[in-house]
Amino acid sequence: MASLLANPTVWAPRWLAPAFFGGLLLLGAWLVADYGVSWDEPVDHLNGLVSLRHIVTLVAPEWAARQPLLQQVPPLAGYVDNDHGVLFELPLALLHTTLRSGSDLRTYYLWRHMATFLVCVGGIWALYRLALLRFRNQYLALFTALLFVLSPRMFAESFYNAKDLVFLAAFTLGMYTLARLLERPTPGRALVHGLASAAALDIRILGSMLVPFTLALLLLEAIQPTQQSLNRARLGASGAVYLLSTVGAGIAGWPYLWAAPLDNFLQAFEAMRRFRWQGKVLYWGEYESAQELPWHYAPVWLLVTTPLSYSLAALGGLGLQLRQVCTHPRAVLGTYTGRLDLLFCGWLLGPLVLVIGMNSVLYDGWRHLYFVYPALLLLAVGAGVRLWRWAGQATQRRRITQAIAGVVTLEMTFTVIRMALMHPQQQVYFSFLPTHKAAQWFERDYWGLSYRQGLEYLARTYPQGPILVDPQHIPPFENNRAMLPPTDRQRFVVSETAPGRFLLLDYRSQAGTVVTPTGWEVYQVTADGLPILSIYQHP
Repeated sequence: MASLLANPTVWAPRWLAPAFFGGLLLLGAWLVADYGVSWDEPVDHLNGLVSLRHIVTLVAPEWAARQPLLQQVPPLAGYVDNDHGVLFELPLALLHTTLRSGSDLRTYYLWRHMATFLVCVGGIWALYRLALLRFRNQYLALFTALLFVLSPRMFAESFYNAKDLVFLAAFTLGMYTLARLLERPTPGRALVHGLASAAALDIRILGSMLVPFTLALLLLEAIQPTQQSLNRARLGASGAVYLLSTVGAGIAGWPYLWAAPLDNFLQAFEAMRRFRWQGKVLYWGEYESAQELPWHYAPVWLLVTTPLSYSLAALGGLGLQLRQVCTHPRAVLGTYTGRLDLLFCGWLLGPLVLVIGMNSVLYDGWRHLYFVYPALLLLAVGAGVRLWRWAGQATQRRRITQAIAGVVTLEMTFTVIRMALMHPQQQVYFSFLPTHKAAQWFERDYWGLSYRQGLEYLARTYPQGPILVDPQHIPPFENNRAMLPPTDRQRFVVSETAPGRFLLLDYRSQAGTVVTPTGWEVYQVTADGLPILSIYQHP
């Protein structure tokens, strides 16, 4: 281990990285059919269909008129969510439009979940390559990627969260292309980075944060070069190519911007800053307005849903890096690796400070800030490297370091076991909170995936005849009914008054346990002992 961390560049056997990512793809193909349909997926899909209709009406109006699916969606102008980025949704909307089984939503959702997972694997690959540039050690780079896979919520949401996890993947790719550009500033690398930045922007407007990160580091390189042979004219050309490609590709990939690029961009940014959701969230056992959340809402959610050793190591890495910047700024800013570390700090802290400073609307935990998670892992691994080097050959230090490494290994092993036992409900993982405290203080299955397991139980237990149900929330019920075989879908009948009906009670916002005035519980979906769906039968 010491030799692996001491050498300037360490390469693993050539087969190891392909085996890791190949195994990850096989795992995804094996598990993809197990997950339910999340609350947001139909809305996200509709956003893609609206933009697809807008595009094909302009370029192929006759073909568009022959597509029944497109004729059922509203026009882009005046559509309530027309300011959402749709780069990921557009190809899926086209796929659904052209599928022969276009009316079979189950087929579409399986394709959608696999596409989401493939994009997320691409983001994990970008994280691996970014770690390789920073640590020059293939084992450490693969270990960083493994930490992401062994993050229960991130792993589960990689199959169905086409907003936050897809954006995380795109933003990580943008950071990787930025690191390549800083390593060797050329117009070609600037063009690739511009396209990556535009892709992140066209998925979520916060992708625009890549622009100030890039310009600040290019300016720093111009003022204090890390390379003796730096050509400032080529550096300036690279910056110009980057800006032009980002703006051009960003507008091209976001139909909402076509009519008025600058005005519509500013409107979309303002909508992001003060999102129109007016609901309440359960936080520390209290119901808080999403419009007026305490500043610590996102940091606390991050802490309680991330394996504890990852968070503590990242805090240590962040503190050490900021201390080094304050005490030896030239040493940090004058090297490529030092600038990468500074970039990781800005990546983790910048968005958190931004949403806290703007008092942005957040809900469903910290999912809107998931894209900072790769920075957390990079800082955590960096802290581990510093700790190991600090130990050196001193016996006492090495014992302390080995003990810490043992604790981390135990938690990773325990996390793997918990992920397997919770499958396919890892989206309600809490790292260190006791089950009864998590149930009392925080929202649980806000994605609504547990409805699928509940509906499958009812269809299996009552294989014939109609099944009368009264869901607490209709959207997740309808979404997950689509994953059942066609014959079973038709047997579910929604009724709020029929005797003998089944009440489907979720825990999206309730603290503690759900209490019903009448009826008895016939089934409960749990994850790691945490109830996330209860089915009661009315007398």
